[in-house]
Amino acid sequence: SIKMDLLHSNGVLIIQHLQRDYRAYQDFLNFMSHVGDPRNIFSIYFPLWFQLNQVVGTKMIWVAVIGDWFNLIFKWILFGHRPYWWVQETMIYPNQSSPCLEQFPITCETGPGSPSGHAMGSSCVWYVMVTAALSYTVRWKDKSAVTLHRLTWSFLWSVFWIIQISVCISRVFIATHFPHQVILGVLAGILVAEAFEHTPAIQTASFRMYIKTNLFLFIFALGFYLVLKLLDIDLLWSVPKAKKWCANPDWINIDTTPFAGLVRNLGALFGLGLGINSDMFIMSCKGENSCKLSFRVLCIAASLATLQLYNFVKIPTHTEYLFYILSFCKSAAMPLTVVALVPYCVHSLMRTTEKKLN
Repeated sequence: SIKMDLLHSNGVLIIQHLQRDYRAYQDFLNFMSHVGDPRNIFSIYFPLWFQLNQVVGTKMIWVAVIGDWFNLIFKWILFGHRPYWWVQETMIYPNQSSPCLEQFPITCETGPGSPSGHAMGSSCVWYVMVTAALSYTVRWKDKSAVTLHRLTWSFLWSVFWIIQISVCISRVFIATHFPHQVILGVLAGILVAEAFEHTPAIQTASFRMYIKTNLFLFIFALGFYLVLKLLDIDLLWSVPKAKKWCANPDWINIDTTPFAGLVRNLGALFGLGLGINSDMFIMSCKGENSCKLSFRVLCIAASLATLQLYNFVKIPTHTEYLFYILSFCKSAAMPLTVVALVPYCVHSLMRTTEKKLN
């Protein structure tokens, strides 16, 4: 439509301005794009928060998974173009003089562009973290504590918006999103996170409930895809465009395809449910050591170190279905490691050490 083309062309002007005038901040903006990567939720934010507060850590995974699932459905419905391929195919520029947008190794996302998954994932998870931190200060009653709470509230929400704005600018700078797509992503992420502020049932969900949720999310997404495919609507239309217009074929990554994100999130939710309902979790995180600061610090350090090792596990991409299966298993192993395996090992080590000392 004319209105959408106008919105896109204005977005291209903003991207050109950023790439021209903010070149000195390129490394910082690329870093902020990595900060907003949804995969950091499972490898960094979740291990930290789960060991500090299991309620917050559990909520974080649910918010991230459901938020990313909604992001996928919205992407399929909205059919949002990405700047780096839109400028090559649009007919609104005279004499085919399309603007030149620089691409980067993280530019060539293969899914549709609206809403931004990075902006949505970043806003929903940071919203959970900020509200969780403020929940501790809201209980303070004396006058000086109330003042401190207000200062803390102002500081944390300022940090929240600085991070979200930085992530949004970074995604626009690398020409992988238009400005309206990142704004929509931030707002959608906040709405999803706020909805889970009023959903306490996830804290007591059984493993069967995790399985049912996984099946529902998968069947709905797959069914939605197949129904539209029968109607001759290809929801993977963006993948050929990404491959055609990406400046470097090596920058195309199967991990950015729509179904790759779905499988990754379903694996994470499955691993969380398996871990929380395991005997190892009950024995360690609900045992006598669970309240000790040393136990939590050791669990955080061991979890972060172990999860970084998962980055060295490269999943073969030559067979798409094998990639999805192994991606599911790898994603399930990460929360399972944080929730059950690491705490159990730390608990056993501490118990053995205490016996030797006695």
